[in-house]
Amino acid sequence: QVQLVESGGGLVQAGGSLRLSCTGSGRAFSSSAMGWFRQAPGKEREFVASMTWRLAGTYYADSVKGRFTISGDNAKNAVDLHMNSLKPEDTAVYFCAARTLYSSSYYYHPSHYNYWGQGTQVTVSS
Repeated sequence: QVQLVESGGGLVQAGGSLRLSCTGSGRAFSSSAMGWFRQAPGKEREFVASMTWRLAGTYYADSVKGRFTISGDNAKNAVDLHMNSLKPEDTAVYFCAARTLYSSSYYYHPSHYNYWGQGTQVTVSS
C-alpha cells in the first residue's frame, strides 16, 4: 500500500510561483512512476507532468510546458511540482499519483496510476 500526501497549495497572483510537494510512505518513490494531475470544477482530471527515477525523461502537458517542472528527492521520498508564471487557468485541485509497475516515464491518463493523494488546492487570481 502506498500513501501519498500533497502540500504547498494556496492562493497566488497571476505571474507568481508555487511549489507543490508530494510525500509518500509504504513504497519508495524511486521504484514508482510518479505523476501530477489537476482537476478544475466541472472538468475532468487532466495530466500535468510525470517522471520516474530509473528511466530518463520528464513529461509535461502542453499547457504547462516551460512553466512547470517536476522533480524528485529520493532521500525524502518526495516529488515536487515547481510552478512558475502561473495563470488563472491553472486554478485547480492538484493531485499526486503513483504507478507501481512501469516501463516508461510517460503515463498521462488517471487510469494509469494505482495510488492517489487527497489533493491540494491551487488558486491563481487575475
